[in-house]
Order: sequence, then structure tokens, then C-alpha cells
Amino acid sequence: MNLLGRIFSYELPTEIVFGLNSLQKLPEKVKELQGKRVLVISDPGVKDAGILDKVIECLEANELVFDTFWDIEREPDVKTIKKATDKVKEFNADVIVGVGGGSALDAAKAVAVMANNEGEIIDYAGLNKVKKAAIPTICIPTTSGTGSEVTIWTVISDKENNRKFGIGGREVAPTVALCDPNLTLTLPGPMTAATGIDALTHALESFVNKATQPISEALSRESIRLISKSLRKAVHQGDNVEARYDMLLASTIAATAFNPTRLGLAHALCMPLGGKFKVPHGIANAILLPQVMEFNLIGNLEKFKELAEIFGEKTEGLSLIEAAELSVKAVRRLNQDVGIPSSLREFGVTENDLDYIAQGAIGSDNVLVNPRKPSIDDLKEIVRKSI
Repeated sequence: MNLLGRIFSYELPTEIVFGLNSLQKLPEKVKELQGKRVLVISDPGVKDAGILDKVIECLEANELVFDTFWDIEREPDVKTIKKATDKVKEFNADVIVGVGGGSALDAAKAVAVMANNEGEIIDYAGLNKVKKAAIPTICIPTTSGTGSEVTIWTVISDKENNRKFGIGGREVAPTVALCDPNLTLTLPGPMTAATGIDALTHALESFVNKATQPISEALSRESIRLISKSLRKAVHQGDNVEARYDMLLASTIAATAFNPTRLGLAHALCMPLGGKFKVPHGIANAILLPQVMEFNLIGNLEKFKELAEIFGEKTEGLSLIEAAELSVKAVRRLNQDVGIPSSLREFGVTENDLDYIAQGAIGSDNVLVNPRKPSIDDLKEIVRKSI
């Protein structure tokens, strides 16, 4: 990458507290934020797993005043954000604690924005549309994939109109990310796999795209190294604390990598796939990623060769393009080893949907930074190979 004459910047608005049993730091962080009334936002799965109880016990033990809203569904809807925002105002919360995977954390961030801003959440779709600071937010991830605990983005669904939209900017970023790998130990294998490949896609797309820069590159490399080392173990040995530690660290690091760079075609295509066909975000990324990599190879052969080497592929004696192609092979093998579904057809996507999906993706800002410029037909072909 030639940086001569180029100015780049890196900012991480969120404080990261990481480590085993770091959940116990929650009361301290609430008090640092001068919190008096805490609303905990979560989802039924986290509640059923007993993780929400651990958070509540932590708050109760320190005599903090709190309430809960745990009705966040997968791919949170605009109506849910409105209900949760009403709860914040009714309870007069001054700190929000989000607990869960990407859906719960995205919802917590959206609600924190709307607690201090007028109108509807969709009014802020896009980048840097939020004018007033969100109320302080602490995000506690229970999955290792979305990185929402540190990102400047939240993704919300408008299910009535079969679409998803992103809201981005410094004001959207959580105040604190409290990352305790112990909270991921009960995550089922299939969800571990899907969220893990989501984290890989974050790191990989940031690493090869046109907005990449030295700080984000270093973060991406480390994230990919950790995932290549530990995802299989985390999926098949769910109680392996070291593997869970590596994966949560990899996920958080990957998100800090793509904050300033955006992503690429896999994430662009995920939006219409999630909006209309309800393909889970991590699974959509996992199915699309090998085809996206194949398309992008020619746009950044050196980086894809490096990816192959991080995955342990032997590139000595190979041409540059032959070495780069091994990165695709490595990701396909990882998908297979962790049990990712083989195609989008399982979610009702057919060739009749190609134009809709491609048209829905082409306008994404993630397309602008992709290492190779796609046409509508290119996007349709990527999806066709994924069906």
C-alpha cells in the first residue's frame, strides 16, 4: 500500500474493558458515568441463558437503581426501538446497559441516540446525521462476531417495508465496551460459527479494501490470526475458555479495524438479504465471503496472498495469483469445518431475486471502498454462485 501523499486518521471513541470476570467492573463504570438510574436492554435468549440475571445481580449487589427491557428481537425493528425509547423516558434512565449479541447492542445504541434526539430513528439513517450526544451507554457482548460493542454503527430493520438501514457516527459509539469472555461460554455451536465468520469478514474486508490504513491493517491481521487459530475450537469445544477469549478479542479488534475503513461487498449484499429474506447477518456473510473474495482477488493480490499465509497456507514457489487463491480455499474450508450452511437457497433466495439483491446493494458505501469496482451484473453473479 502506497501511503505517500495520503493523510489518514484513526479514532476509537469507546473505552474497552476486556478480560475474564470483567462483568464485575459494571457498577464501577456506571458510577464513573454518574449513573443514577440504569436501563438494561437485552433479548429473550440472553435472559433464558441466565446471563441477564448475572448482570442484574451485579447491579443489585451495588444497590444501583435499574429496570430492564428484554424484548429485543433478532434484527431489531423500528417499532421496538420506539417502545424501548419510551421505556427510557418513562424510567428516566441516565445510563443504558446493552447485553447480548449484535441485535441487543445495536438496539441499546439506537435507544441511547433517540433518548436525546427528536423524531424517529429512521430520520438518522446514514453517516453523521445524529446531532445530539446519546446518553451514556455500556455494551456487554455475549457473542463473538458483530463487534457492536465498539462500532460507530447501529443497524435497524424496518420490517414493514422489508428493509434495513444503518446509522453511523461518533455519537452512535458506546461509551464503554465491557467484554467478558465468560459470557460467551454457553453460546451454541452454530451461532458461534456464524458470529465468528462475521468477525472474520469484518477483519478481512477492512484489510483488503481501498480505505485500509496501517493502524486498521495491524488490527485486522491480529484478528484474522486469532480466528484462524481458535474458531474451530470455540465451535466444537464450547467450554474452551482460551478459544472463547481469543474469539471475543478477535471480534472486538476486528470492529476497531473497520470503524474508520468501512467494509466491502459481502456486507453490502447482506443488507437486502437480511431485510427481505431474513438471512441472519453472520450466515449471509459466511456464505457470500468466498465468492466475494474470488471476485476481489485481482484487486489486491498481495493482500490475499498475505491472508493465505496467516491461515497457514504454503505459498512458497507459487505465482502471486496462485498464492492469493489459497486464501479463498482456506476460508471455504473454515466454513465447512464449523458447519456454515452451504447456500442462500436454504433461506428462500432464488435466481429470480438476483436483480432485487444487486440493486439493493449497489448503493452501499461499502461498495465504494471495495478493492474492485463491481457492476450490477457482477453482484448478481456473486449471489448466483452463493445460491
